[in-house]
Amino acid sequence: MKVIVITGASEGIGAELARQIAARDKGRAAVVLAARRQGALDAVAQEMRGMGTHVEVIVTDVTDRAACRHLIDETVARLGRIDVLINNAGMSAHANFSDTGDDDLAWYETLMVVNYWSVVWLTRAALPHLLATKGLVVGVSSLAGLVGVPGRTAYCSTKFAMNGFLEALRAELGHKGLRVMLAYPGTIDTAIRKQGFALGGKAPGVSMLKDDKAMPVATCARLILNGMDRGQREVLMTPKARFGRWLRLFAPGMVDRLAMKEIKDEFRP
Repeated sequence: MKVIVITGASEGIGAELARQIAARDKGRAAVVLAARRQGALDAVAQEMRGMGTHVEVIVTDVTDRAACRHLIDETVARLGRIDVLINNAGMSAHANFSDTGDDDLAWYETLMVVNYWSVVWLTRAALPHLLATKGLVVGVSSLAGLVGVPGRTAYCSTKFAMNGFLEALRAELGHKGLRVMLAYPGTIDTAIRKQGFALGGKAPGVSMLKDDKAMPVATCARLILNGMDRGQREVLMTPKARFGRWLRLFAPGMVDRLAMKEIKDEFRP
């Protein structure tokens, strides 16, 4: 039975990935749900067990390196292997760098731990098991990990870092069977943009992006799972995203202007 570990599995993309795996695999996969909130994880697990899926819940704070190691060790102790590690846990942030004071960068460091260091820690702990199964590491990144977005200096830097780590890891260990896939969601219909960081390290409470055309989370999760099934190196989720990546090579200034248009007027620098 394939063993899949999902971080950030209590809500949003992570929870929906778990539900869709349960509906699709019909008991052929065991899924480990990891996040900080026991109650929310238990609710997702209950849904999945109703579909006949073996589910383990391991409460995990990915900002704690020891907790990341525990998640991997406990998964192997309970299930004997790891085939897929989906690094989905993450936080958003929106604050213009020019408005950020010299003494107000601590939350930049916290964001880097959540979005980058947790991926390094978890992947390092899981690596021997993933090599043994010729397994797959998935990084749920963002279009803000491909293109610099105004007001997203902190967020972009964490996602660029994660992308570089995982792409280098693929080049380093692909010949040993390790597979790596990066998924690049755009604006998805979740609460992440309201719950992240804004100036002063406080949650913004509102989305600072134009999200009236946000992609349903179910569609995002389906595209990620399809990419995993097909062995894709990366998943760009819309024609606009694919065109933007091409355009960046030939007209980067235009991409900068398009990125600015995604920001609500009142939050533009």
